[in-house]
Amino acid sequence: MNQDPSQGHQVDLSRYNIRTDLARESHELATKRNRSGDGSIPGVRIEEKTEDGITTSWIWIENDRGAEEMGKVPGTYLTIEAPELRSRDSVFSQKVAGHFAEQFARFLEEAGIGKKDSCLIVGLGNWNVTADALGPLVVKHTMITRHLFELEPESVQEGYRSVSALSPGVLGLTGLETSDIVRGVVDKAKPDFVIAFDSLASRALTRVNTTIQVADTGINPGSGVGNNRKALTRETLGVPVIAIGVPTVVDAVTIAYDTIDFVTSHLGREIHGERNNPLDPYNRPTVKDLRNYQLPSGTAREVLGMFGRLDEQEKRQLIHEVLSPLGQNLIVTPKEVDSFIANVAKMIANGVNCALHDAVTMDNVASHIS
Repeated sequence: MNQDPSQGHQVDLSRYNIRTDLARESHELATKRNRSGDGSIPGVRIEEKTEDGITTSWIWIENDRGAEEMGKVPGTYLTIEAPELRSRDSVFSQKVAGHFAEQFARFLEEAGIGKKDSCLIVGLGNWNVTADALGPLVVKHTMITRHLFELEPESVQEGYRSVSALSPGVLGLTGLETSDIVRGVVDKAKPDFVIAFDSLASRALTRVNTTIQVADTGINPGSGVGNNRKALTRETLGVPVIAIGVPTVVDAVTIAYDTIDFVTSHLGREIHGERNNPLDPYNRPTVKDLRNYQLPSGTAREVLGMFGRLDEQEKRQLIHEVLSPLGQNLIVTPKEVDSFIANVAKMIANGVNCALHDAVTMDNVASHIS
């Protein structure tokens, strides 16, 4: 059982054996299990829109029934998916940063955060491990103003709020629980709310390095690699905690499953007469193209044997049972993670700076930070 300390809800996670930190993926799983036929989930509302290559999803889990179906605690979850981020197009990254700033400003408003409420930025993760360095890198590019409000309040113009920041490291570096460090700083600095940044895990290769999630339910440091520490929540810290994360890793089970899925989908394209040259960059099928072509059930059983008769969760569970005893269910990150982490951390920091300070816009944000 997993308990949300801030709200006292008990959620049975025993059937959620697929590693994911993303509410959007949990919603997809719950929708597949739902037998109502209309795709709705009791106790859950969703608002989704795709525009200019960016998909924005708002999910509200409103009660215990929705929490049980989703395997997530009640709260608000914002997900921004931008597959073209992998192309490292600077113009597109700027567009995503602007969109994120707009959506995050709306998120703060819905969370009841005032325009002048003070904020503590917490960059979770190990700065010595590239895939886990998102939090510390975001802190590096965040606009810090608390000292100005404390020492020279008369010099602070309208449109700014008090922001402080902390990169507490991880237990293996400090010997201290991250939550204890953050709680001590919160008790001393007394911010009105906390924003925590961390790297996440996804159950789909397509979402790694392309997705941003925001949640008002707090966060468990290290959950992305199955190394949960004490939670950072409203109850443990005494103030609202907003979590922002990007999936930077997947486990080997996901890689093995997606590879098999892509192969069978490719065969499905061939059966449907969709020929393509894999060496032609202008005629390669996208992931969405592949998803639209599945092998007929009879053909799948013929090609994959008994494995083809299993449903998605059973296939993942079988792969997990094979890899785990061998010690091969590794946590993996793409080889381009170095440049991606640096780019996405700055992109998110720019969006947060704009959302927190009315005087900061995407046009002038570069002049506010080093």
